[in-house]
Amino acid sequence: MSPYPFPAGLLESLSMVIIITSVAAVELRRLRSSAVAYSLQALLIVALLVSFGTLNHALYWWAGTAFVTKALLTPYLLLRAMGKDEREERPLIGFAPSVVVAGVLMVAFYRLTHTHATLLAPGELAQQEVFRINLAVASTVFALGLYCVLTRRDAVKTVIGLCLLENGVHLGLVSLAPGMPETALFGVATEVVVTVWLLLYVIAGVRQKFGTRDTFALRELQW
Repeated sequence: MSPYPFPAGLLESLSMVIIITSVAAVELRRLRSSAVAYSLQALLIVALLVSFGTLNHALYWWAGTAFVTKALLTPYLLLRAMGKDEREERPLIGFAPSVVVAGVLMVAFYRLTHTHATLLAPGELAQQEVFRINLAVASTVFALGLYCVLTRRDAVKTVIGLCLLENGVHLGLVSLAPGMPETALFGVATEVVVTVWLLLYVIAGVRQKFGTRDTFALRELQW
């Protein structure tokens, strides 16, 4: 019997939307659109946590915290940081090849994790299709977030990549231990909203000094 409160078919649909929002957050060149895509993903993660709440009531608290920090506060901080200039600084990889790379990462990480879920979580749980899907989505979102951090020059987009990394970690956490009360506690404790605020504060200072959000401008900082 599956330990999850919903069928695999429903999770597959939800998972696909979560992955699509990750790709949109990375590839959309308008920062406002990227922030909206991230906010939508955050709402989907909140819905997922609420669904898992039937197994672990502590997850309801995490869902509430995630709604405030991921779906509301973080997008607000991102929008405030970009101001009226929502055009992304030119990334290291052009749009067309970047979409191809993101697509390859998406397919590769999803299939690899789904196929070899037993290597990450040996035992009966890894035999459950719902678990394999959820873990595959977690690794895919993490990979796309890392790709964003490594290939984007715009500081705001880099922060969005960091937020995707966090979402991937949290999805993996709730996949591996949905029924443990400590899962919710650890999830709430690892929300990176304070880190996001600090990074955006630094970005504002860099932009004020250099007139750009291009992280390569940091090279000009010399003693």
